[in-house]
Amino acid sequence: MRLLIACLVAWVGATGGAVAEEVRFEGVVTRITDGDTVWVRPDASDGQQARRKPVKLRLVGLDAPERCQPHGSEAGAALAARVQDRHVTVRRRATDMHGRALGTLWLGDQDVGAWLVAEGHAWSARYGRDPGPYADQEQRARAAGRGLFAAPNPELPRDFRRRHGPCD
Repeated sequence: MRLLIACLVAWVGATGGAVAEEVRFEGVVTRITDGDTVWVRPDASDGQQARRKPVKLRLVGLDAPERCQPHGSEAGAALAARVQDRHVTVRRRATDMHGRALGTLWLGDQDVGAWLVAEGHAWSARYGRDPGPYADQEQRARAAGRGLFAAPNPELPRDFRRRHGPCD
C-alpha cells in the first residue's frame, strides 16, 4: 500500500496534478521562454502550417534555473541554440492546470532534456526520494563541473523561487 501511495505522490508531483494523455506530434520550435519551456508550432498535413497555433511545452523530468537566477539566461540561450527554428518531435504526456503541455522534446533521436542536464543547464527533477529521470546525466555534469555545476553550491530553482518569488 505504501508503494502505491508513493507512486501516486510521485506521479502527481511529476505532472503537477495534470491529466495524463500521451500525444506525439512534430513541429518547429518558434520560441524559447526559458531553460525548460519552448513553443512548438505543430506540422499540418494540409499545408496550412502557418495557421497552426504554437503549443507551449514545459519539459518534464528536469528543472532549469529561473531566468533571473544565476545561469538562467545561459540555460535559455543553450536551449535556443540547440532547438530554435528546428524541426522536433514532442511526446506530450499531460496538460497542467495552467494549460501548458507537459512532455519531452526530441531533436532527431536525442532527448533534449537529457542533453540539457548532461551539459549542466538543468537539474534532474526530483520526486520525493527519486532522483529523477536524468540523475545519471546530472551526476556526470556535476563531476565535470559543467554549466551551473561549475558554481560551488548552485541553488535549486524551487528553493530560489521560495526565497525570491517569481522573476516577473
